[in-house]
Amino acid sequence: MSTFRELRTRRHALQKPSKIFDPKAFLATAGAGRTVRLYRAKQVIFTQGEAADHVFYIQQGRVKLSVVSKQGKEATIALLGPGDFLGEGCIASDQSFRLATATAISRCSVLKIEKSEMLHTLHREHEFSDLFVVYVIERHNRTQADLVDQLFNSSEKRLARALLILARFGKKPTSDTVIPNISQETLAEMVGTTRSRVNFFMNRFRKLGFIEYNGVLQVHSSLLEIVLHE
Repeated sequence: MSTFRELRTRRHALQKPSKIFDPKAFLATAGAGRTVRLYRAKQVIFTQGEAADHVFYIQQGRVKLSVVSKQGKEATIALLGPGDFLGEGCIASDQSFRLATATAISRCSVLKIEKSEMLHTLHREHEFSDLFVVYVIERHNRTQADLVDQLFNSSEKRLARALLILARFGKKPTSDTVIPNISQETLAEMVGTTRSRVNFFMNRFRKLGFIEYNGVLQVHSSLLEIVLHE
């Protein structure tokens, strides 16, 4: 009798539909091997040189990636926002330490994923691995474009491109609000110029109607004209 009940229970379990994995739900909630962390503006998420054993995913807010040279010179290498991963390089076998420092530049909600859980999910869930591969390729393409930008474009054009990236241009149908407290020093580090030049170009963009500034910075898609035409 007990054997019959066991068989019936197993058959019933097999007939139940398997749970569908939802990458968006996985990245939006805490669970096994992952926790949601809240950061205030200017709070450090991880530091250059520390052990790399987690991947981070930005749910809300903006984060700055910066590096410090052996001579103590600091440079901003990226400004990231919702939908971006941080510290994903730790899943490579040859990266055991952080290569950059991640700092919140606005209030942030960030999902912290253990390296083992990240690898397990990438191997097990194809939808998630597809999403992650697309992100890594887009990030790689952006890095290459940044290099070309630094080598061949004027500082005005580089600033326009940086503002469009910050505004998530191309990812949303309308212009987006850039975080209110991004400094011209940070923009100058990204662009590779001086603060005074950034200030000059920002005033020019405002006069031409490409941006608006009233407590927060609003970037319009018309700024693309600067990128397309020198």
